[in-house]
Amino acid sequence: MGRVVATLCLVVLSGASAQAASPSLGGTTPRGAQRGTEIEVVLSGAQLNDAQEVLFYEPGIEVTKLEVVNPTTVKALFKISPEAMLGSHRLRVRTATGVSELRPFFVGALPEVAEKEPNSDFAAPQPIPMNVTVNGVADNEDVDYFVVEAKKGDRISAEVEGIRLGITLFDAYVAIMNTARFELSSSDDNALVWQDGVASIIAPEDGKYIIQIRESSYAGNGACLYRLHVGNFPRPTALLPAGGRYGETLPVKFIGDVLGDREATLTLPTDRAANFSVFAKDDKGIAPSQNWFRLSDLPNVIEQEPNETHDNATRFAAPVALNGILEKPGDSDNFRFTAKKGEAYDIRVHARSIRSPLDPVLTISAAGGGAIAANDDTGGPDSFIRFGVPNDGDYVVNVRDHLNNGGPSYVYRIELTPIQPKLVLTTNEFVQYVQPVVAVPKGNHFGLVLSAQRFDFGGPLALRGENLPAGVTLEAPPMPANAAVVPVLFHATPEAAASGKLAEVIGSLVDPNQPNLKVEGGIQQPIVLVRGLNQIPFWTENTNKLPVVVTEEAPFELAIVEPKVPLVRGGQMDLKVVAKRKEGFKAAIKIDMLWLPPGIGASGSIAIAEGQNEAVIPMNAAGNAELATWKIAVRGEANSGNGNIMVSTPFANLRIAEMYMTLAFEQAAVEQGKETELVVHMTKQFDFPGVAKVNLIGLPNKAVTTTQDATVETKDLVFKITTDMTTPAGNHANLFCQIIVTENGEPVIHNIGTGKLRVDVPLPPKKDAPPPPPMPTPTPAPAAEKPPEPKRLTRLEQLRLEQQEREKAKKGGAAPAAPPK
Repeated sequence: MGRVVATLCLVVLSGASAQAASPSLGGTTPRGAQRGTEIEVVLSGAQLNDAQEVLFYEPGIEVTKLEVVNPTTVKALFKISPEAMLGSHRLRVRTATGVSELRPFFVGALPEVAEKEPNSDFAAPQPIPMNVTVNGVADNEDVDYFVVEAKKGDRISAEVEGIRLGITLFDAYVAIMNTARFELSSSDDNALVWQDGVASIIAPEDGKYIIQIRESSYAGNGACLYRLHVGNFPRPTALLPAGGRYGETLPVKFIGDVLGDREATLTLPTDRAANFSVFAKDDKGIAPSQNWFRLSDLPNVIEQEPNETHDNATRFAAPVALNGILEKPGDSDNFRFTAKKGEAYDIRVHARSIRSPLDPVLTISAAGGGAIAANDDTGGPDSFIRFGVPNDGDYVVNVRDHLNNGGPSYVYRIELTPIQPKLVLTTNEFVQYVQPVVAVPKGNHFGLVLSAQRFDFGGPLALRGENLPAGVTLEAPPMPANAAVVPVLFHATPEAAASGKLAEVIGSLVDPNQPNLKVEGGIQQPIVLVRGLNQIPFWTENTNKLPVVVTEEAPFELAIVEPKVPLVRGGQMDLKVVAKRKEGFKAAIKIDMLWLPPGIGASGSIAIAEGQNEAVIPMNAAGNAELATWKIAVRGEANSGNGNIMVSTPFANLRIAEMYMTLAFEQAAVEQGKETELVVHMTKQFDFPGVAKVNLIGLPNKAVTTTQDATVETKDLVFKITTDMTTPAGNHANLFCQIIVTENGEPVIHNIGTGKLRVDVPLPPKKDAPPPPPMPTPTPAPAAEKPPEPKRLTRLEQLRLEQQEREKAKKGGAAPAAPPK
């Protein structure tokens, strides 16, 4: 169902000079009202003292007056159009410094009355007229009773909105009883209205009838608010067919009303963005909520009974929408079609998605043969199969209930379509379970991270914003074909007026290699309002709009000092972020990366200290980080004294490059208290300027060496390592070199490893070995030429020599000599 978004300007009668960032809306009082009326609504929450506007996702409500009472309370005058759609009208409050959470406000067709306690005694129920909506609350162990009068043959319908109000995990129970306390109809959960209840009867005689409502297990609380619709209105539970083609005139049947099924004709819209819903209506009234209906381009086929076998299956040609009912327990419907080898179809059953009680099982078989594919649940109770036709011939689509249930309301719609590419954009959460909104201060920037799900296509994407507030632009880097996320920035000019829109972000395939493939998709934001145990969602409002508001100026701006050098694979970098503060604003600013390119890591707990203007974010690159130049941004959050304000830096470029050199480490060994050399062979990959400083990192305690210099001509690095008698013995295998190249006045830091150093405990001297003879007095000798430097031995040569010395020592009885360094 498409939705039209209305954004209404308001008159602010009372304001506040203090900024109130991060506004929060707890809810409205009342939670709904009758269409065609004007009503004062109290908006309750926190940090609402600079409220300026109410943003509605659906058309039909105009706010003619807005009065700020205090930071937690705003009064608004809602003028509800007589043509306003029944049901939920989602809204947010826009303030001068932000925008609130989404909350639903319900529009009904009936006059509104309030529950009046005491009404918990069956013998003393609260009298209400027929055809009203009662606003009440189900407290702990509370049972509310209402009494209406009816004539024999009258239809009495009761429908409750509880969980759908999006407040708390409320499982409402509703029943219609006679004065003898006999339940004529009751409902706990009804698939049509999720966890809410629907009850209907035909009055068997003139007299009074009692409506009971409570929490199903008597475990209500002050948050278990409800709207109870009681009247003579129709309440069908199903619609057949449950979908149709754009622009056609379609006969349908409303099923499940206590007065019997009723046929009607629908004129379907041609506008794919039209706000279209189907409500049952007759001379007694209109149903409080819709019967769910799908709009598509598919022709309908209605099942023809009997169709329990392959031979009498209802015939169709694809693509198509198959519609039917599993009318009784054990019922199973079959549809037959002819297909060619190599064809492929997506076959999806819509049952719970159109609020049918059916839990479908879908099976595809060769006509007269066995099953080829089957599916029960795919991401929910409904079924889906992607069917690749293996051979020319006839095939049968079968649908049944998982528990072999059936009944008049067990309606289904099976859509069989060719595989079509699809694109869906979503917003990544900064705070768990909180969908982000865009609140961009004047002259500043606000960042989001969007995810793209490509279905049955690939390629690069371009993003654009639509219906943005005046003065706001969207900057979105192209999304490469191999990327699933992309950072985007919203910019507001200094002249932009404080305002808000429910905007759209559209992604589209832009691929010169696929010029004839057109794929576009918008943003989807599922807003979970009620969660149960283990954070399982119980009530979600699905939206396809992104709240974008312009706020008052923030007391600070942020910018990245763009690096003049690359971040190399395996290396690290300190990214400098500077703050421009307004006079008097000294609060600490928490900063973190808006997003990280693949293979890049960064610290997430950095702050620009109170009164300071800069900080650095340590970054590092994995050895396989993707080589590219990326757009990066940093977001910052600070407490303005009356709530948190968030801004982002403009984009900066970060280039990921290959290491300038590679290293090969020779193994080294040393006895405690002695010296050795560790040789590292360097191979240049790219030219670099000047002299690089090389440090050997990871030596054990009490082992030291010195910094080495390296140029593009360097082949070997020789680290002379000195140990102590307390240097830990063992294999130390995590040595690496940190090489710092200075380029354009900035460091390019390489971390390249890994090397090993073995530290041995010296062998004790042999107990019976004779003491060494005294050294003779040296005789002066004539000066001789300096001998050439001995050739440096490889580690393998050192080990061989060491073994030879040990063998000599065993034969001669002396301690082995230390190996040459």
